Amino acid sequence: MTSRPKAITTFEVYKSIQPIYTGGDVGLSRNGQVLVTCLGEEALLTNLNTGQLLARVEGDGEVLTALLVTPSVSHLITCSRSLSMRIYSLEPSNDSPELFNAVLQRTLKPHTTPVITVAVDRTGTLLATGGADGVIKVWDINGGYVSHTFRGHAGVISALHFFEAHESIVQSRTSTKQRRKSQRSQEDDNDGHTVGDEEKESSALLFYLASGSEDGKIRIWDLIKRKAITTLDSHVSVVRSLCFSREQNALLSGSRDKTAIIWDPRTWKARKIVPVLEGLETAGFLSTGEFFYTGGESNILRIWETETGREVTKEQVVGIEDSGILHILYNSSLDFLVTVHTNQTLVLHSLAPLLTLQLGDKLDPLPILRHLSGTHDEIIDLSYVTQVRELLALATNSEDIRLVSLAARTDVSSSTTGQYFGADVALLQGHQDIIICLDVDWSGCWLATGAKDNTAILWRIDHLNQSYESFTVFTGHAESLGAISLPNQPPPVGSTAHSNPLDHPPSFLLTGSQDRTVKRWEVVPKSIVKGEKRNPRAIYTRKAHDKDINAIATNHNSALFASASQDRTVKIWSVEEGEVQGVLRGHRRGVWSVKFAAKETPPITGDSGPASTSRGLVLTGSGDKTVKIWSLSDYSCLRTLEGHTNSVLKVIWMPLPQHNNDTEVSEPSRHRGVQIASAGGDGLVKIWDVNSGECDCTLDNHTDRVWALTVNPSDGTLISGGGDSVVTFWKDTTSSTIAASAAASTARVEQEQQLQNYIHHGSYREAITLALQLNHPARLLALLTTVMNTNPPEAMSLSGLLAVDDVLQHLADEQLFTLLLRLRDWNTNARTAPVAQRILWVLAKSYPATRLAGLKGKGKGSGLKDVLDGLRAYTERHYKRMEDLVDESYLVDYTLREMEAVGFVDDDIAMTGVAA
Repeated sequence: MTSRPKAITTFEVYKSIQPIYTGGDVGLSRNGQVLVTCLGEEALLTNLNTGQLLARVEGDGEVLTALLVTPSVSHLITCSRSLSMRIYSLEPSNDSPELFNAVLQRTLKPHTTPVITVAVDRTGTLLATGGADGVIKVWDINGGYVSHTFRGHAGVISALHFFEAHESIVQSRTSTKQRRKSQRSQEDDNDGHTVGDEEKESSALLFYLASGSEDGKIRIWDLIKRKAITTLDSHVSVVRSLCFSREQNALLSGSRDKTAIIWDPRTWKARKIVPVLEGLETAGFLSTGEFFYTGGESNILRIWETETGREVTKEQVVGIEDSGILHILYNSSLDFLVTVHTNQTLVLHSLAPLLTLQLGDKLDPLPILRHLSGTHDEIIDLSYVTQVRELLALATNSEDIRLVSLAARTDVSSSTTGQYFGADVALLQGHQDIIICLDVDWSGCWLATGAKDNTAILWRIDHLNQSYESFTVFTGHAESLGAISLPNQPPPVGSTAHSNPLDHPPSFLLTGSQDRTVKRWEVVPKSIVKGEKRNPRAIYTRKAHDKDINAIATNHNSALFASASQDRTVKIWSVEEGEVQGVLRGHRRGVWSVKFAAKETPPITGDSGPASTSRGLVLTGSGDKTVKIWSLSDYSCLRTLEGHTNSVLKVIWMPLPQHNNDTEVSEPSRHRGVQIASAGGDGLVKIWDVNSGECDCTLDNHTDRVWALTVNPSDGTLISGGGDSVVTFWKDTTSSTIAASAAASTARVEQEQQLQNYIHHGSYREAITLALQLNHPARLLALLTTVMNTNPPEAMSLSGLLAVDDVLQHLADEQLFTLLLRLRDWNTNARTAPVAQRILWVLAKSYPATRLAGLKGKGKGSGLKDVLDGLRAYTERHYKRMEDLVDESYLVDYTLREMEAVGFVDDDIAMTGVAA
């Protein structure tokens, strides 16, 4: 009986959600479509409409300190801690017009200290840089040279802003006469302008640069006169933002001294000092300048009237400690603005309410259009939610749950409407500390979370109506929750609970805590407690383990649940009574994850042979780097899987192949058996064959430990999330891989047969070309040896046959380099060295040195120099051996001559030296 060949299993990354912002500067194009962010040492360009990555610009190994994109997205400027500034030209990609190619134009060293802040003018041609050395430089972006250098600040440059103003309304405070002239000019403006006045003002448009530093001083620099025209010193702390409004003829400055000041350019005195009562990080005018915005340490966006200095927005709740707004991105052509927060999230706010706002009215906080997560931080747990699994719930080392869209975007016309893959849909806020665990019921409509605040929350997810609300809060544990589980048994088909799960919450909830207890909670429908306040109660509490509880899982019919602990044991409990049914012992370290097998799981083969699985199977992963499969019949370990190099943090059962009439199952999937997946602290995800105990494949796309793992039961898509804040979607490509492998194998057999036919018929030209293509060194050597031994050789041929000469003279670069590698290998053997030397001579005669010098291999460091070094070493050895043979031949000639002289010429003389 022949054994069935082992089925191949392959997975490939087909989508991923990756961080785009981890702190630093942020930029937005004039049209509001291209978002530029810092990701460590890299700069990323992202389409704000679709979330598509447009370009990734690698850094120089040091973290970026400043970043800027021109309004028209023609240039990108990056500055890093290495004191270098790079200017890139952004050009449309040849692959797709939506993408960009960042072409490095020049690398400069602008300051002797790191660049802290940068600014660009309205036209995108001038760049200002401010460093920690207190020096300001103005650069021509296209030319790459310094046009201005300003000194005067005593500390770090913290804010820069280009602006334009008419000479008639911007005067320096140099004399009383000039101030009086400015006042008279203002009176004339109030009386009305003539056409001549407007032409005069437009002809006297001047260019200025405003700068602020950590000493609280603001300087106004005249770019034409190349000097400071005034110094403003009303702030007493770091100036963080500067903005000029031509409509209001005012300069706005925001500082960490908790004030915003509106300056009058006619006198350069404070027109209005606005006490904002929070340290400001950003401020700027909106539209025509009637309103201005501020953002800072309170983590709230506030709108103010420019004329009166009155706050327009109603009182808002101040953010938690250590939170705040770092930047606000706005352009007068946009109907929204973007706030950038300290937790690396970006929030889009609608400006529509300002269009109908009357002076003196109060305004609700600006409506939030979208959230955009710059990074999901460390992903601790994740799961599909909603009935059609179109959302992904993420626990991201914070007190909130993020719901992320998995649907493809249909509306890409606006940055504020629609959703795309990876877009934030909702933020579930309710916990007061980091969320550790989550679980979803059978329908995906009910989500349970447990956190370090000692509470669990049951959430109702109604995505159709955009409703995501906290249904019940469970309070009772003495320490933080580390495990949670909901029943996953679906109700009978046709029942109201099955057809309308949103109105039928799960019947119970199981939690495990660091207080070493497990609790079963009663979930009371709101319809029962309507009109009265009733806190959920624990049906029972059990002292379960001697150490922290890491995981809880419920079996397919909700009759049993398992608890895994740091005490190295897993206990099986009855759900109804809360009594221990069995204990699984065998792990040498704490158990991190536990899962029950599905009801339809077929019998498996353990280490000792076929195993009884009538009562079910349990899968565990531990800190001892192993995965174990247990039988619930006798609570024994059936198989131990080893392969991870660090703790196994998550284990799951892969979905079984569907054998119904609606789903077509490929032959490989039908016969590959039961599989499990494990994720570990080594950053790897492994797929295991349960029956053989072997690792079918290893998936590697994370740079940090993988905490979270889940699978889509309908299509087998595997999702992993780790400490690198990356969510990876793995697609099962087993069927396509086997089909492609079979097709490639068939094609190779056909080509090899064709090669044999060419050799048999003496078609050396075609045979050599095909041998190079198939990478057959032995057959290629045999062919070239036959060609060299052709007798007589064809006239004017270098190799022996003119057809072969023609083939060798028209090789592609890849084929030519491959042939040189073969010549190098053949040259190491004295028997094949003549062929290698002859063909090398043919190539040297056929190709110019410039063509050969430009050859490069696929591997790192594999170039023509490496090949020639190998050829030279053995060639010198061969020539040395030939010289030695020539020298030895002289000794043979001498010996023969001496033997003739002695008389050893008779055939009857024995060579032993004794006469016969």
